[in-house]
Amino acid sequence: MKFLTLIVVFAITLNVNAQTETLPYYEIPEYSETFTAGTVAARMVDGLGFRYYWSSHDLKDADLNYKPNADSRTVAETIDHILDLSYVIVNSTLKQANNKVDKEGMNFDAKRKQTLINLKTAADILRSSEDISEFEIVFGENRFPFWNQINGPIADAIWHCGQLASFRRTTGNPINSKISHFTGTIKE
Repeated sequence: MKFLTLIVVFAITLNVNAQTETLPYYEIPEYSETFTAGTVAARMVDGLGFRYYWSSHDLKDADLNYKPNADSRTVAETIDHILDLSYVIVNSTLKQANNKVDKEGMNFDAKRKQTLINLKTAADILRSSEDISEFEIVFGENRFPFWNQINGPIADAIWHCGQLASFRRTTGNPINSKISHFTGTIKE
C-alpha cells in the first residue's frame, strides 16, 4: 500500500511540475537600454517568441487538425513549419549548418517548447552580439547573410503566428484577449 501511495504522489508531483513549467515568452523580456544591431534583432525574435507563445497556447486537437481548405496546411503542420524556422534562426546564431530535424515522436507540447527555447536562445545570443553579420544562414554549401534572416525565417514565422491566431479563432478557441502585443505583456 505504501508503494502504491508513493507512486501516486510521484505521478501527481510530475504532473504538477509539468503544468507549472515556465516557458519563455509568456511576456517579452525587458528591452535593452541601448540600440545596437544585436539588441534590435533580438527584440524582433522576442516579438516572434511572444506571438508564438500566445498563438500556440492551449491549442486543442480540433485546433491542431484545422485547415481552411484542402490546399492549406493544418495548424499542426504549421506548428512543424514554425519549429523548422526556429531551427534556422537558432542555428544561425550558433553558427551551425542547417540539417533536417527529426520531429518523429515529438508531440505538440514538445514542439512548442523546443520552438520557444530555440527563439530564446537565438535572442539571447543576438542581444549580446557585437556584430550580427557573423550569423549567416547555412544550407549545405550555400551561405546567406543575416539580412535573409530578417525577411526570411523571422518574418515567415511571424506571418504563420498570425495564421495560427486566425485559425484558432475560426475553431472557437481565440487567443487570450488580455494580451498586449504592443507592450508584450498580459493586461491584468
